[in-house]
Amino acid sequence: MKNKKDFRQFRVRILLRTFGALTAAAAVIYITYSVLQHVGFADGMVAFFQFVFGINYEAALQLYERTFRRHMDMMILCSFLLVFAGLFWIYLRWLTGYLEAVSRGMDILLEDDPKDISDILDIPDVLNIPGRAPYLRSGEISLPPELFSIERKMNLAKHRMVLQNRHMREAEQRKNDLIMYLAHDLKTPLASTIGYLNLLRDERQISEELREKYLGIALGKSQRLEELIDEFLEIARYSLSDIILQYKEINLTRLLEQLVYEFQPILDGKNLTCRLAAEEGILLKCDADKMQRVFDNLLRNAVLYSYEGTEITIEAARGEDNLVLKFSNHGDTIPEKKLERLFEQFYSMDTGRGTGGTGLGLAIARQIVMLHKGTITAESENELTVFTVTLPVL
Repeated sequence: MKNKKDFRQFRVRILLRTFGALTAAAAVIYITYSVLQHVGFADGMVAFFQFVFGINYEAALQLYERTFRRHMDMMILCSFLLVFAGLFWIYLRWLTGYLEAVSRGMDILLEDDPKDISDILDIPDVLNIPGRAPYLRSGEISLPPELFSIERKMNLAKHRMVLQNRHMREAEQRKNDLIMYLAHDLKTPLASTIGYLNLLRDERQISEELREKYLGIALGKSQRLEELIDEFLEIARYSLSDIILQYKEINLTRLLEQLVYEFQPILDGKNLTCRLAAEEGILLKCDADKMQRVFDNLLRNAVLYSYEGTEITIEAARGEDNLVLKFSNHGDTIPEKKLERLFEQFYSMDTGRGTGGTGLGLAIARQIVMLHKGTITAESENELTVFTVTLPVL
C-alpha cells in the first residue's frame, strides 16, 4: 500500500510557496495601487514633467491628466499583470526545478555505465531510512529533500538494475565457463579413446596382450567420458528450481554406517581411518538418494585432501529444530579466499588441485542441501577442514 506520508513535505512546500507567492503578489499590487492613487504621486509626476520638458505647472498638470489620469485603470491593470507575470514565472521556475531534478535522476538511472554504484552488492541502508539520506555514494541519484520518497525508489530501482546486470554477466560467464570446461574435459578422454581405437585399427600385427591393454584403456576413457556427461547433466538438473524431492524418513545413522563401509577400500588405499560419532537411530526426513549423494561427495572430498595416516570424522547430532552433520579431515589449510569459492562449479579445475575431478561435487552437494532448505558451510584452520551441513527437522 502506498505510504500517504511520502509526499506530505512536498505538498506542504507547494502550499507554502503558493501562499507566499499570492501574498507577495497581493502586497505588490496593493502597494502599486496605493502609489498610483496617492496625491504625492501626482505632484511628483507634475514636477517631473516641469523639469524635463521645461513647461509651467498648468501645462504639466494637463500632461499628467492626459497621460495618467485618463488611463489610470489601464495602468493599474497593466501593473497588476506585470507583477503577476513576474511572480508566476518565479513560481514556475521553482516548480519545474523539481521536474529537472527528476529528469537528471532518470538520466543517471538509465546510464549504461553505473560508475561506483556497480560495486555495491546489497541495497544500502541509505535507501531504507525514514528521513533524508545523510550521504549518497558516487553514481546514486540525489533529489531535493521534498522528493526523498522518489529518490529512494529511484535508487532502489538503480541498485536492482545493477544487480540484475551483474547477475546477467555472471550467468554469461558461467555459460562460457561451462562451454570451456565441456570442451576441455570431454575432449581429453575422447581424444585418448579415438587414439587407442586408431591404433587397434591400424596395427594389424598387434599382440593379443597389447590389444587387450588398448581396449581396456579405451573402455576406461569411455566410461570416464560417460561419468563427465552424467555430472554435467546432474548439476544442470539440480540447478532447476522446480525439481521435486521424494521425501521419506530414513535412519541416518545406518546410512552413514553403510557409507563408511563402502568407502573402506578407498580409505585403506591412503591408510586412513573414518570414525562415525552419531547416536543410534537418528531419523531424518529427506530425499534419501539425493542426500546420500551429498554425504558421498563430502566423504570423497575428505579422502582426497586428507594427509595419509590421519583420521576422518563424521559427526551427527539432532537438535530441536535442525540436524547438524560435520565431516572433518586433516589436510592442508584452505585459504579464506579459496574457502569462499569451494562450492562454485568447476572450482577444483580453476585452482589446479590435481584431483582429476570436474569440480562439480561440492556444487551438486550445495544444490541438494539448498533444495532441502538447509545450509552447507566450510571452515579450515590449523590443518583441519570441517564441512557442516545443517538440515531442518521436518
